[in-house]
Amino acid sequence: MKYAAIDIGTNAARLLIGELVEINGVTHLKKVSYTRIPLRLGEDVFDLGRISKTKSEDFVKTMQAFQLIADIFKVNDIHAVATSAMRDAENGDKIVRKISEETGIEIEIISGDEEARIIFSNFSRMNIAKDSPYVVIDVGGGSTEISVFENGKRLASKSFDVGTLRILKDKVSSTIWSEIHLWIESHVNLTEDHLIFGTGGNINKAHKMLNAGLDSSLGLEALIKLRSDLASVDYEERIEIYQLKPDRADVIIPALDIYIYILKEIKAKDIFVPKVGLTDGMIFEMHKKAK
Repeated sequence: MKYAAIDIGTNAARLLIGELVEINGVTHLKKVSYTRIPLRLGEDVFDLGRISKTKSEDFVKTMQAFQLIADIFKVNDIHAVATSAMRDAENGDKIVRKISEETGIEIEIISGDEEARIIFSNFSRMNIAKDSPYVVIDVGGGSTEISVFENGKRLASKSFDVGTLRILKDKVSSTIWSEIHLWIESHVNLTEDHLIFGTGGNINKAHKMLNAGLDSSLGLEALIKLRSDLASVDYEERIEIYQLKPDRADVIIPALDIYIYILKEIKAKDIFVPKVGLTDGMIFEMHKKAK
């Protein structure tokens, strides 16, 4: 069976089409097609508090395109969720109804906690030693989710209103960093070493830029140097020198700032990048529901 998962984020909308295959008794996700559209809903939401007519029209066209792609691949089920920007948009519900009427796609606006739950469900399927405590950090355009796991169970999770577009738009609370500091202090045993995992498009890109192997971690010092190198040139040079897409070249620096800050707070020296995200977890959940 093929499934289509749509993630409508603050920076981009993503469509992942995949099917689950069983190899030696273990279920794996086979990615059939991936499409990413840099909608940047957060640009409107963080400036206007709502999604503009122009952006709304682009949103509808994107969903129409996603529906056509899903039809071409003859998916058995399709699920669409929207995260931080749509949570904050005063006309979010109205746009959800409009898209349903024009495309047939039903969009579910999910909470930060639900977003975290789906993302972190991926880790229960990974081969992580049960006695290894670990922390997962997901940085998006509008929010950052942190979860703490011990003995294979999630002990604590929190969604913070700090993300790449929020930082670029100067829409982050002045107290957010101290909030993160206090939450980590209360929920992470800093006397223990934790494995740290990072998810999100920017940490995936950093992993690729630093030529890290599939199972290799990224060192904190390497991330700090990459951040410094990227900030030493302007936006246009960043695109040319580092071959970055225009909608990646501006957000990657604030994303690295968030990862670096949290790594320092946890006293971690490196971070693993498994390259799984919200859409991966959604496909597994659709499959489970179908069964």
